[in-house]
Amino acid sequence: MGLSLIQGNICKGVIGVSKIIEGKVWKLGDSIDTDVILPGAYLSLTKPEELAVHALEGLEEGFAQRFGAGDILVGGRNFGCGSSREQAPVALKYAGISVVVAESFARIFYRNALNIGLPLLECQGIAGFAQEGDTLAVDIAQGEIRNEAKGILLIAKPIPEFLMEIIKDGGLVSNLKKQFQGR
Repeated sequence: MGLSLIQGNICKGVIGVSKIIEGKVWKLGDSIDTDVILPGAYLSLTKPEELAVHALEGLEEGFAQRFGAGDILVGGRNFGCGSSREQAPVALKYAGISVVVAESFARIFYRNALNIGLPLLECQGIAGFAQEGDTLAVDIAQGEIRNEAKGILLIAKPIPEFLMEIIKDGGLVSNLKKQFQGR
């Protein structure tokens, strides 16, 4: 049975996410830390769009300008390690990254990303499954990752429903506002 794609509002600077995301892969290695994701020189910036310009500048200046809306980051082990800077996942989300799939995540990065509505999937074997430039279809609710070029499926740990609600609402603050609306 194939995955049906749901057209969503995954684009630069837009809050919200579809349960099934299709995008181009950008592949990174192990232990990509928050200093690489967003170098400290940019922590004084306050607008998400300004942060986005500098996403992954620790790897290469202007790296984020190559991202298209809805692209997918694939990482190795311990993605998002290092400091607890909340701006790192914000920079990725507003640069156009729709989901990050990695072998494992640093816990603080995981929480910070979910808090701003950026979906993350932990998936053993993803580093060898996807190559840069591949197109993946990622069902974040079911944890299914299909490599369109290879026609193969990999199963990740799905995002629990209560976290899916936070992602769907665009982050924790929006989710809490929704929960307490009218009280």
